[in-house]
Amino acid sequence: MEYRFSSTMDSFKSSAVREILKLTQGKSIISLAGGLPNEQYFPIEAVRDAFSRVFDQGKQVLQYGLTEGYTPLRESIAKHLERKNIHVGIDDMLITTGSQQAINLLTNVMIDPGDVILVERPTYLAAIQIFQSYKAKIVSVDCDADGMDLNDLERKIREHKPKMAYVIPTFSNPSGKAWSLERRKGTLDICKRNNVLILEDDPYGELKFGSDEAFPSIFSLDEHPHGSCVVYTSTFSKIVAPALRTGWAIGDPTVIQNMTRTKQAADLHSSTMDQHALHQLFEHFDLYAHIDLVRGEYEKRMHQMVDLLKQHNWPGTRWIEPKGGMFIWLELPAHIDTEQLLKQAVQEGVAFVPGASFFADNPERNTMRLNFTHTDYEQMVEGFERLNRVIRQAL
Repeated sequence: MEYRFSSTMDSFKSSAVREILKLTQGKSIISLAGGLPNEQYFPIEAVRDAFSRVFDQGKQVLQYGLTEGYTPLRESIAKHLERKNIHVGIDDMLITTGSQQAINLLTNVMIDPGDVILVERPTYLAAIQIFQSYKAKIVSVDCDADGMDLNDLERKIREHKPKMAYVIPTFSNPSGKAWSLERRKGTLDICKRNNVLILEDDPYGELKFGSDEAFPSIFSLDEHPHGSCVVYTSTFSKIVAPALRTGWAIGDPTVIQNMTRTKQAADLHSSTMDQHALHQLFEHFDLYAHIDLVRGEYEKRMHQMVDLLKQHNWPGTRWIEPKGGMFIWLELPAHIDTEQLLKQAVQEGVAFVPGASFFADNPERNTMRLNFTHTDYEQMVEGFERLNRVIRQAL
């Protein structure tokens, strides 16, 4: 058989993450690479109890469900979002199979081949792959520690006439940065004036560290949620467990209805049992005490990694201490190619994600993403010793 695959498959290039997994098979590797929450803090007893309550409801929990999602769960999420000053009803919401499906569904609804999508520089690599699969033209907007450069955003909008902008303004993957309030408001204003839809991805927003600084969602800053230029998506993956594969999208009902029609063709609906169980967690588990525990532990691990970076003090290396999330973004001297560095690092028994994968264009090859949430401190110390040998040699 001569398989004639679609041209879409050309967009799914092998990612650095998959290559890492190949390289680490059968080896004792300390991984600072994956975007993994720490399973030590998964609320396993609460989840087991939630599923037990679900099965106590009878056989109907095994039946097909609404494409829009289990209504009581959507009501629980709407109450949850009120804490973020987001006020929506269930008709403004769609339950998705992880927030990544929300990115896919909205792209399907909005983007024709050749349409322009603006993204941060750098941005989430899986989003880049999704946009490429729909044959969108992806244009990067310059960023600094405070978020998108508003002058460059206006310039790129005038030049490229984009249909959509994809942003992760709160503890982003990969850079870990949190946008300033000025940049959030400015981006909303510019996109609204130019009829550019904003897809706001917020998987890490609950993982805020110590300070009282507020990071309002761009969606919450829009005074008109009906007719809003923002679609907001988030997930339970980082605050409960990724295996439940449950996220949500909120936006204008017309947009949500079109995403729902697309989801019907994709998978009919997300797992009803998982949705029932998450509703039970809202009803019978102190989810917010659990979130406080998780972010406290993650903040401690972040400080441990920052201390290790300071101790090793690699010349010409820069990073920003994150205010939340799961990642530290490292910039090395310009002559170092971290994709090549990774090969030597794996030989030393440590892995990271090279930064080039996170750029839609003109990649900065001297960058890397480090995850601080999954590796215990003792392993982190040893991992940095191994990484130090490799980086010192490259320097």
